[in-house]
Amino acid sequence: MKSKTQKTFNLKFLLLLIFLIFLFCFLSKSSSFSSPSEDINSSPSCTKIPPSLENAVIYYATLNTTPQQTIGEISIASQVLQRKSPCNFLVFGLGYDSLMWSALNHGGRTVFLEEDEKWIETVRQRLPAAAAETYHVKYDTRVSEAEQLLELGRRPPCTALVDVRDSECRLALRELPRVFYEVEWDVIMVDAPTGFNGAAPGRMAAIYTAGMVARWRKEGETDVFVHDVDRIVEDRFSREFLCEGYKKHEEGRLRHFTIPSHRANVDAPICPS
Repeated sequence: MKSKTQKTFNLKFLLLLIFLIFLFCFLSKSSSFSSPSEDINSSPSCTKIPPSLENAVIYYATLNTTPQQTIGEISIASQVLQRKSPCNFLVFGLGYDSLMWSALNHGGRTVFLEEDEKWIETVRQRLPAAAAETYHVKYDTRVSEAEQLLELGRRPPCTALVDVRDSECRLALRELPRVFYEVEWDVIMVDAPTGFNGAAPGRMAAIYTAGMVARWRKEGETDVFVHDVDRIVEDRFSREFLCEGYKKHEEGRLRHFTIPSHRANVDAPICPS
């Protein structure tokens, strides 16, 4: 059996490998924009690494903490970000992996929503760049209410497609920071709030709301990821409100859904038949 130290080393190595691959793709993409005449007339120059990538590589090279997600889970999301970035990326939760998510969305907007104010300050002190756009949020649900909330979510008004700010559904997060409602999110990662016991807020409302804002966007698709689907709440709520028919991948404890806009047909069922 591998030791914890060896596992941490392997994860660090693989994370660095992902960043190097991402960096190679970034530099290749950048060089492809230059015209042939520019290539002939210009002298060879060194393309600098973007600061967000540089900071991330340095941070993870010296990190002694195992990331919250496995390399397999991270790679699923990184492939989507490589295809979509720069994009609008929303993350429920703030952690040691936040700098990585920001770097993988280089040039885009990455916003974090975190329930613990003290933890936000801790991350800001250690990694100012990672917490550059982080907002404190409060939840009024409890894991102990999950079964009741699941039943409520299956009935009107929760099945109605409206702006979540106007929703009368108990699961709709109507008091998030203004930016949440003003931006159309291309990618959403639900890795918070906490849900380890009955008193914790759980991810019921975050999962439901992520699905509804994805359907409410004007056009296009939203990629939604839910972590910790080995737990009952994350498993059942993601299947119910993000839909088996929209599921694209599942790797370890991470589930990936691609949800299309429903604005052209607001009376359509939440999930495809």
